[in-house]
Amino acid sequence: MNTNITTRAALIHRPGGPIVLEDLTLNDLRDDEVLVKLVATGVCHTDVSFIHRPFLADKPIILGHEGAGYVEAIGSKVSSVKVGDPVVLSFDACGHCESCQDDHPAYCHDFVAHNFLGQRPDGSTAWHGDQGPVRHAFFGQSSFATRSVCRASNVVKLKTDADLALMGPLGCGLQTGAGAVMNVLKPSAGQSIAIFGAGSVGLAAIMAAKALDLACIVAIDIKDSRLEMAQSLGATHVVNAKEVEDVVAQVKAACAPGMHYTLDTTANMAILRQATEVLRHRGTCGFVGGATADAEICVNSRDMMINGKTLKGIIEGDADPHRFIPALIDMYRAGQFPMDKLVRYYPLESIHQAIEDAESGAAIKAILTMPT
Repeated sequence: MNTNITTRAALIHRPGGPIVLEDLTLNDLRDDEVLVKLVATGVCHTDVSFIHRPFLADKPIILGHEGAGYVEAIGSKVSSVKVGDPVVLSFDACGHCESCQDDHPAYCHDFVAHNFLGQRPDGSTAWHGDQGPVRHAFFGQSSFATRSVCRASNVVKLKTDADLALMGPLGCGLQTGAGAVMNVLKPSAGQSIAIFGAGSVGLAAIMAAKALDLACIVAIDIKDSRLEMAQSLGATHVVNAKEVEDVVAQVKAACAPGMHYTLDTTANMAILRQATEVLRHRGTCGFVGGATADAEICVNSRDMMINGKTLKGIIEGDADPHRFIPALIDMYRAGQFPMDKLVRYYPLESIHQAIEDAESGAAIKAILTMPT
């Protein structure tokens, strides 16, 4: 294929370094790969946190992992999509390990290599700049760019009328929150859940809980604006953790003697403990989020054991994106998953402002739009 194809991409050259917009050139497209011309991509807190983390390889990297766009070219062995198809990009997985074969690709045994290293298994890369090779394939896509090279396995085909400017966050953050509730915790109608953290992941969980007709949905956060949004999306009770003396007592009072389920989205270990303490007997706490590698969970073992409580780690909502993302879009079309209420749009050239607003909470879900 024509290798004079370029992309405008946001790179970081060193951990903690500035994000720099550069023009890159495509080296090649392999037979199992897909070239996607991006329309938009969400900004996830995982992107923000990885800016400051040590590199796992020594080349600069393009971040971004909530992309949506149109298929521009395909490798010779790709049959799942064709040129022109609208797609959402999600995480990558090997497809053949025990977890992948059991239909749990989010727990792929080779998840780190497929999503964090930013290069192919042989160490090569699809893009290069003036200073040499550039790593891509962050979460299988590296979508802080106008074009993305993906494996066919992590490209989800959509209906032709999909609003691609909006759909990208389904590939990670919204899938994570909704999937944690619908695929993992699986509460029954009439039960209760408390969501700790009302960012985009937590609000997606609230929308899912509302769609499942839970009787008591408690949102806990420290920003009144987020709590107001949570109420508009279905939360029956809200708790501002900065304004109450005893968060645990306040949450349990909303649905005595405690919650059937909780979900912690904060990656804060002290808050995760609260999420276990508000559970009733035999309750289950799920947790998501990018905690640091040295973070350790500390819970009351007697409370967990005597009361039969369960603590469950969750990645990517334990979703198969090819099935779950279209299901969420159907819910959106039916008015059950109003994700459009969460977003604020920024042009790619304003990526620094988008990241700043995502970090500060000024934007619940920042979305970068690509130049046409």
